[in-house]
Parts: sequence; structure tokens; C-alpha cells
Amino acid sequence: MEEKKQSFNPCLPSYEYVPDVEPRVFGDRIYLYGSHDRFRGAEYCLNDYVCYSADVHNLAEWRYEGIIYRKEQDPRNRKRGNSLFIPKPGRFAYAKRTPGDLNPPGVHALWAPDVIRGSDGRYYLYYCLDYLPQIAVAVCNVPAGKYEYLGMVRHPDGIPLGDREGDSTQFDPGVFVDEDGRIYLYSGQALREQTKDDGTKRSQVMCLERDMLTLASEPQDLLPSAARSIGTGFEGHAFFEASSLRKVKEKYYLIYSSVNSHELCYAASDRPDGDFCFGGTLVDIGDVYLNGRTEEQAVNCLGNTHGGMECIDGQWYIFYHRQTDRTNYSRQVCAEKIFFKEDGSIGQVEITSCGLNSGPLKGEGMYPANICCCLHGKEGGVLSHPLTMQSNHPYLTQDVPDVEPEKISAGVEPVQYITSLMDGSVVGYKYFSFSGVRSLVMELRGNANGRFLLYISQRKRIYGKISVALKDARQWQTVCTKVTLPNGVHSVYFLYEGTGTVDFRSFTWEC
Repeated sequence: MEEKKQSFNPCLPSYEYVPDVEPRVFGDRIYLYGSHDRFRGAEYCLNDYVCYSADVHNLAEWRYEGIIYRKEQDPRNRKRGNSLFIPKPGRFAYAKRTPGDLNPPGVHALWAPDVIRGSDGRYYLYYCLDYLPQIAVAVCNVPAGKYEYLGMVRHPDGIPLGDREGDSTQFDPGVFVDEDGRIYLYSGQALREQTKDDGTKRSQVMCLERDMLTLASEPQDLLPSAARSIGTGFEGHAFFEASSLRKVKEKYYLIYSSVNSHELCYAASDRPDGDFCFGGTLVDIGDVYLNGRTEEQAVNCLGNTHGGMECIDGQWYIFYHRQTDRTNYSRQVCAEKIFFKEDGSIGQVEITSCGLNSGPLKGEGMYPANICCCLHGKEGGVLSHPLTMQSNHPYLTQDVPDVEPEKISAGVEPVQYITSLMDGSVVGYKYFSFSGVRSLVMELRGNANGRFLLYISQRKRIYGKISVALKDARQWQTVCTKVTLPNGVHSVYFLYEGTGTVDFRSFTWEC
């Protein structure tokens, strides 16, 4: 009998950059719908929408479903000009673009989508184009087929939502169909400053007609922005963006990205369209707030995150994305198990390497270094940006440009690795189940002289010392050492001490 493959974080292949994921179970498969970043891209979401799916009983084998929707399919992207369409001057910000860009002037990127099954059995994809205030819809007969443009969410008089005087900016749509058949659309982005509120950006909910386009109710405010959070219970974690709703038993949970950006929070209510109370932080990409950790103590570089939760084969998970390559534009999807308490509340979960796996990873065999859930320099947490990280912080990267999965030859695919490990850098993994480990092999390259110290759990004792003497930054080589690790489930940490910089591609536990 073939041994079952394990699941890691990030969930998808290391060369794939799919953030803003909405997980949806349709039938016996889980589908991941998200934006599509470009590795080394200069802006958010430069690639077309793709989809991955997996059998709900096997979350280690993800199937690439191909491109499901191209940015050029939206009519607003078919007429290219020398400038971007600006509905109301001063209301929206625009990135500078040139004709040579992947998305030149007049071509907008596809931002965070959601997909829901309609009463007619078809699948509806809701999305926004960057910096434009409307929500558009595409439709397909199957969950991961070729979606076709349907239209824009509109008022009963036909005016697109977002175009009428007084309309709020539409952003990050989330869709929910309740048991009574009512269709709820969630949308919005708020200002992060507590002292500002221009009235055009906020969290909203509205109902749709069965045509999936026409408003059945006017948008109404939902979660408070920073400026309106005083006395609400949302202080410090007010709504910013990324609305996503799920129902668990009789309670409704609205997942959102807070003003802190690097966390996903939840609010709970007994109804889908109001009376939400702040619940807490679900997950933070730097484990900030967990056990009192501050932003300065973040275990990873920080940046925005966006995701949703879904029940897969009886287990609830929260999906989110992490930052890579010293930028906010090359993000990857991860997931963690979440657990509901008897009162319906959900505690903050720690980020791990095992994610969708049924349990801890096996403490034997080879693992890619990029499944780390802790990666920082001596200075601690920083924003994922070249100016803040400079050359003093380790980060995840790959050697080759962005690639389309359908163009990857079998057995020849880009490999993500950790680069710029310097004196004081820490790489951590959670969790492994060890039994009889006797040696460790690390695959490294660089120009460096020093050692890695191997810790487990609370980093109170050294369990191995791996000497490093590297003189070729282009050639990978292996170093090994004998280790004696205690049996049981443990987290693992590598601390580099020495000069120079080290790249780290894989490690192997040998029993």
C-alpha cells in the first residue's frame, strides 16, 4: 500500500502565488479561488485567475484546474487607452503604469474573488478590478471551468453599484447563500486611520435577486471602520477589507482583515446582515497577539493577509496568505485548523508548517526549507519590503522568473528556498513527530563561515551543531551532523551564527 502524501504550508506548489483565497467545497472537492500574484511582480495580482482543487479526503494532492478567467474578458479591459478610467477624480488611487507593463494603461488587474453556486446550479464568480468601484460577475456551469462575463452588480434601475451618487466603493466581494435561499453580498474597504472617514469606504452588506446581479436591498453598513470603532468592541481590530461569511450551526461568522492588515479577525452574529460582535483574531502571519507577542516580535515578515474559512471533511480550516521575496506582491496561500469552543468562540491559532496535514509531519525524510512558519533576522519582525528588510533579513525566493504551471516540464519546476540567512537569523518549523532520529542533512549554498544551532520546542537546549563553510553562492551542497532528538512531537528551530550569508533549500531527518 502506497504511503499517503503529506500536506505542507504553503498549500500549493512553491512556484504558485495565489493570495486572497476563498475556499469552497462543491461536491467532494475543495476549490481554492483567489487572486494571482506574479513572482517579482511590481503590483498586486498581475496574473489571470486560476483555480486549484483537491479531494476533500486528500488535501495533499492539489490539481491545477487552469486559467478560469482572464482579465481581458472584462469589457472594461478591452478598450485600452493612455490613461485609466477615473469615475470621480480624487476618490481613487492608481498605480503608475507604462505601455511596457504586464498590465499597461487601461488594463486592470483582477482582485480578490469569491465563487458561489446559484439556485440554477451554475457557479458565479464575483470580483473587482483594481481601483474601480464596481463588482463584476462571471458565470460557469462547473466550479472550475471557463467562466464567462455576465455583468456588473447593479441597482434595480440598471445603474452599476458603485456608480450612483452616494454609493460606497465596492471592494473584495464575498457571497453567501443562506438556507432560506437569500443571497447576501458583502463588500468594502475602510480607511485605516482612526481620525478619518470620508464616507465612501466602509463595510457593507446587501441582498441580491436570483439573477445574481440585481440588488434586492440597498447596501447597509455592517462592521465599524477605525474611525467608528470607539465603544464597539472592535477597537484596535476594526474592519479594513476582505469580507468572507460562513455559517456554523446557527451562528454567522464574518471573517475580515483588520486595520492591522497582517491578521484575520472574525465577528459573530445570530443573523447574516447585522448585529455582529467582535470575536477575536483567528490567525496572524507573524503570530502577533498570540501569547502577548507584539509586532516587533513577529516570527515572520509582515504584510497584508486575506482569506476565508471552510469545513473540509468535518474539520474547519482558516485559509490565509503569507509574504515572500521582500515584497507584498508575491503572496502564497496557507491554512490552519481552527476549533470552536462550546460558546461558539474561536481562539487564535498559531501558524504552522503542517497546515492541512492530518497531524504533525513525520520526523524522517527530506523536507523543503520553504515550509518554515518562522523566519526572521536578529532584529525581529519587519514589513515585507526591500526598504525595511534591506539585506539584513532572510526571505523566501526562487531563482527563475514567474512561470505558468501548464508550461512546467515534469520533474523540472522552480524551487523556492530561503535566502540571506545571516548571523542571528532563525528558521522554525511546526511540528514534527520524531522517533529515533540520528542525523540531519542540510542543503545549503552561499559565502559563509559559521554554524547552525538546532533547537526544539522552547529553544532551551541545543540538540545539534552544524558547521558551515561555504565558498560558492551558485552551487548547492550538503552538510550533515549527528543529532539525537527526543521522541515525540516538537517544533524545530535553526539559528545561524557566523559571517556571510547562507541560502537554505532542504533538510533531511535520518533515522
